[in-house]
Amino acid sequence: MTTHQIHSCHLGPELSPEQFISDHYFMFLLKGSMKAYDGRKHYSMQSGDCFIARKNHLIRYTKFREDDQFIKIIITLDEPFLKRFTERHTYPVSPSTYGDSFLYVNENSFIKQYIQSLEPYYSSDSELDETFADIKREELLLILLRSQPELASIFFNFSAPHKIDLEEYMQQNFRFNISLERFAFLTGRSVSSFKRDFKKTFGMTPGSWLMKKRLDEAYFQLNSQHQKPSTVYLEVGFEDLSHFSFVFKKTFGKTPSEVATSKA
Repeated sequence: MTTHQIHSCHLGPELSPEQFISDHYFMFLLKGSMKAYDGRKHYSMQSGDCFIARKNHLIRYTKFREDDQFIKIIITLDEPFLKRFTERHTYPVSPSTYGDSFLYVNENSFIKQYIQSLEPYYSSDSELDETFADIKREELLLILLRSQPELASIFFNFSAPHKIDLEEYMQQNFRFNISLERFAFLTGRSVSSFKRDFKKTFGMTPGSWLMKKRLDEAYFQLNSQHQKPSTVYLEVGFEDLSHFSFVFKKTFGKTPSEVATSKA
């Protein structure tokens, strides 16, 4: 019996490396599993699941290999492509009632056949020509809208995020390591109005508040939840363990390791 290397397949523009979803994308898990968190809700995806990740949402996810493999199909549905699609196809768009960052796609025979049609591109080193890639993306979109027409309200809403409650949003999402510009955009504000509203709401600058909030959360995770410093610093939004340890000790007088091993 011959075996071949199985690769992941990606159609469309590359995804942002940030914890910010800049474009909608469809994902099908061929092998492995995922757990994700959007600041409000936890999601779990198993091999064989397919779902849509929504743009303008924050997400942190952990991948789990199966037989040392994590194999996926990702198809990015970016705004330029979706706008070209609406020039050829008309769908009624009503206000979206979806609140989740991940939307599970209903299993059906069309999706199964579509995934099978991509098999040559994830089971070999073959690459799909750019012209055909757009055709395959359009095929997927037609299938999704046929089985779940209400998705039109998500895909074809091209407006920027509207102004939302700043305190509620920041309390929910302070753990995400994104720029102030992203936070401003996602709360429906310019950077200057974001900083101004932030000072009115919290009585300090965004940078100072985020640092304090993340350090307080880290102390709680280490002291009460007995988490490891190597896990906590990423969970609360720091990029570097040594920097986290430095500012933590400067703030609390103890290193993260000392707090984690002390008795509460």
